[in-house]
Amino acid sequence: MKQNAKNPRAAFFIDPPYTAGGKKAGRRLYTHSALDHEELFDVTSKVSGDFLMTYDDAADVRALAKRHNFDVELIAMKNTHHAEMTELLIGRNLDWARQ
Repeated sequence: MKQNAKNPRAAFFIDPPYTAGGKKAGRRLYTHSALDHEELFDVTSKVSGDFLMTYDDAADVRALAKRHNFDVELIAMKNTHHAEMTELLIGRNLDWARQ
């Protein structure tokens, strides 16, 4: 992302391990799950192009999104066991997701 941050034609899909807010699924499922979520949001806020980020619906994540003036939308999803859950879409403008 840092290499293409100034490219307005670059678009980013960001699906980090869900370890924010003390979540353990990311640590359990991925070898490389250590992530500085604050830095990820900071870097994302500086990209010129568009982005779409997915995250677990956690208060810490919502606070990061609010602090960076990102739009948040709750969406339905199913986990690997087909249990219905919700997660967050995060972007600059998610009006398209509300239609």
